[in-house]
Order: sequence, then C-alpha cells, then structure tokens
Amino acid sequence: MGPRAEYESGDIVMTTAESEIYEETELIEAWRAEALERAGYGAAAAAEIAARHDIDLHVATDLVERGCPADLALQILL
Repeated sequence: MGPRAEYESGDIVMTTAESEIYEETELIEAWRAEALERAGYGAAAAAEIAARHDIDLHVATDLVERGCPADLALQILL
C-alpha cells in the first residue's frame, strides 16, 4: 500500500497518511489524558481537556498541582 492507498472505515475513506495522522493524534490525546489524570483530574475531565489542543498541558496540570480543585480548574480552562 502506498501513501495514496485508501480504505474504508465505516463511511469514512482515508488515505494511509491520514490514517497514520489520526492514530498519532489518538495516541497524543491518550498520553495527555493520562498526564491529566495523574495530576488529579477525573477521567471525563481529563479526556475533555486532552482533546483540546489549544489548552496547554502544563497550565492544566499546574493548576491542580498548586491546589486548585479539578472542577474549578476545568471551568478556568474551558
């Protein structure tokens, strides 16, 4: 399969390169969510923040690590 090869996943047709980018994005979001959970966010809040690439991970974790309650930190970030 070359870089222009396509496959169907449900109703979505992606090139191999697009599929690789999608998988990489999923891995990055999972890594971010894991870091956020370790900092003190609940799983749902961590997943929500992790998917938002406009939110700096260090800012999000620093808020909680410095004593800000996770629910308040989530309101500040979103």
